[in-house]
Amino acid sequence: MMNSKVALLYVLIIMSGRLAQSLKPRRSISFSDVKLKLFKEPDFNGLSSLLVREDIGLLFIGARGKVITLRLDDIAEKTGEIEWRVTSGEKSACVLKGKSKEDCENYITTLHTLNDSRIFTCGTRAFKPLCTHLLFKGGKVSMETTTSEGRGRAPFDPHEDFVSLMNENTLYAAGSVDFMGRQAFLRTGRNYLYTEDKISWFNDPIMISINVAETSKSSENREDDNLFVFFTEIAVEERRSNLRLSRVARLCKGDLGGFVVSEKKWTSFLKARLDCPFGEKGSISLLQSVFLVNDENNVTESLFYATFTLSPPFNSTSSSCSQSAVCAYKLSDIQQVYRGNLLEEIISGGWVKDLGKESYTYPRSCINDEMRAKNVKTSLDIPDSTLVFAKNHPLMEGGVMPITGRPLLVQSTAQFSKIVVDKVTSLDGQHYNVMFISNNSGWLQKAVWSGDDGGRIIEELQLFQDPQPIRFLQLSSRSGQLYSATRTAVAQLSVRDCSRYTSCADCLTARDPYCGWDRLRGLCAAVAGASNLSMIQNLTDGDVGICPNSHLSKKIIDIHLTVDVAQFLPCSPDTNLPISWSFSGNILEPGPRHILLSQGLVLTPSFTDEGLYTCETVEVVKGRKHRMAVIRYHVKLTKERKEREVNGSQGTITYILASVCVLFGMIIIYACWKQKREKHVGSSSESYANTS
Repeated sequence: MMNSKVALLYVLIIMSGRLAQSLKPRRSISFSDVKLKLFKEPDFNGLSSLLVREDIGLLFIGARGKVITLRLDDIAEKTGEIEWRVTSGEKSACVLKGKSKEDCENYITTLHTLNDSRIFTCGTRAFKPLCTHLLFKGGKVSMETTTSEGRGRAPFDPHEDFVSLMNENTLYAAGSVDFMGRQAFLRTGRNYLYTEDKISWFNDPIMISINVAETSKSSENREDDNLFVFFTEIAVEERRSNLRLSRVARLCKGDLGGFVVSEKKWTSFLKARLDCPFGEKGSISLLQSVFLVNDENNVTESLFYATFTLSPPFNSTSSSCSQSAVCAYKLSDIQQVYRGNLLEEIISGGWVKDLGKESYTYPRSCINDEMRAKNVKTSLDIPDSTLVFAKNHPLMEGGVMPITGRPLLVQSTAQFSKIVVDKVTSLDGQHYNVMFISNNSGWLQKAVWSGDDGGRIIEELQLFQDPQPIRFLQLSSRSGQLYSATRTAVAQLSVRDCSRYTSCADCLTARDPYCGWDRLRGLCAAVAGASNLSMIQNLTDGDVGICPNSHLSKKIIDIHLTVDVAQFLPCSPDTNLPISWSFSGNILEPGPRHILLSQGLVLTPSFTDEGLYTCETVEVVKGRKHRMAVIRYHVKLTKERKEREVNGSQGTITYILASVCVLFGMIIIYACWKQKREKHVGSSSESYANTS
């Protein structure tokens, strides 16, 4: 019988093993073991924007009532702080309108670099957005005294999902445009445009991302550059009420609005459903974050990486709503959807496929050489009939599917939030897109996807000690630094840190595009700028056969056990890989005396169980099985118990042999007695016969 402590431990381990059913990261690193730099102050709260300035080596943080600057190479060092607060009168007026005192502060939500190196800065300012500029001179940051209207450039509500993008000194923004929270997509400046105030365009949207694609560089007919707006909204085309879907809208960057119809309005707005199929049937994937990876050789081959969480089916009690996924979309596939069929709204409120009575090229295509040849050089030259049609037909019939038809990876342990992607070049010159995905618990996951073996999570790191959503991710590819932020703290992490791989085998089987084994220094290091002569790397199958010969092995631990008393032999690898046990060189199979667990072995030994027990991690890469020893135990039985067992066994054997001998003797005696009796009976009968 195993004692109560071991039995309890056994039950707890079994329970913990059953809880983890989803795709696991190869390695998990807790907060105390992550090499990072933190910025946090006692009164620091309400972080609402983040800007990386590699040219001046500063990280700008927009927060409640101030802008803070930190050193880009070490954010623990604060270089400056500029206050920008509301007056008591502004706050009082805001509170009288029903807003809380906290929300009536000035939250700096917009930080963008202009061509002249100034920083365009806007804040909510007690629900009356205002903008100004930050200047950097002589190593110091200052704020201009002049201000401008912030409506449409910053949100009114500090809690609102508001996104903006600065491109060629032009600001594009998606979010609220008034105190009541009316939503729109705007271009501010000289060519000011905004979306139609129609439910068919935006229906209670949550804005996610804005991107510019220079499609004219790869277009055969010099089609105008594209703008993409990602959001979720209540679907107008679905009969089911309050069904929220993910969308991507495409607009033409050169859109100038209409001459009479749609004056100061976007004329090229089209939107389509964005699909990322995962979870049980009927589940809806909701967009959380988007990151564009440009293809410098062909813009149309550029990829949008996006994170999704799951909205469960109607009336479902399934736990699948905790699942998250990453899907990727090719720009050319998105463009193709906009060349398809449009939906038309009918009187009853439903939406049906447009029968093609009006087969306009615009806005399915932005202005191109074919249109220019017909003297249609801008949207101001588009006929009114076309503009009216475009205004009433913003919705595409088709949806955008991911490049693989399914997610790159799916996980159910935490909800994904933000994503950034780094383009990494390996030692052999191949290119890899490494994904960094944050979640709502303060963790970051590093993942890679390839067509050969699908998606895999190389590692996950706990960036913040207290569980909290990561709201911002910014990557400096030049320095290899990743900056993440919650509402109360900022963390800096080197994406090229390879020190967690402690051996050549571990370094290579991890297949981390950033890392390789340095044969001269005998350690795992970043491959960026390294020579192929001293560094080895194998991202194809992680073959460790190219590793230098090593005589290092895991130390053998002597352990003395007692016969028939259960003992737990722990095995805790620094990875999340499954483990395997061997006994004296042979794979150990589960049995009554050997209970194999995910974190160790429960051994109830007999005197035949003495020997060497080895725990190994098992990793299969493209059919190749890699085993690495974690710990070894040399199990011995205590001497007196063993002698007692041996003596007892010998006594038992003697007793059995004696019993057999006695039994055998009794059988012989009985056989002899029976034979004599049969002879005696036979002579008596014969005599009786003769007498008669």
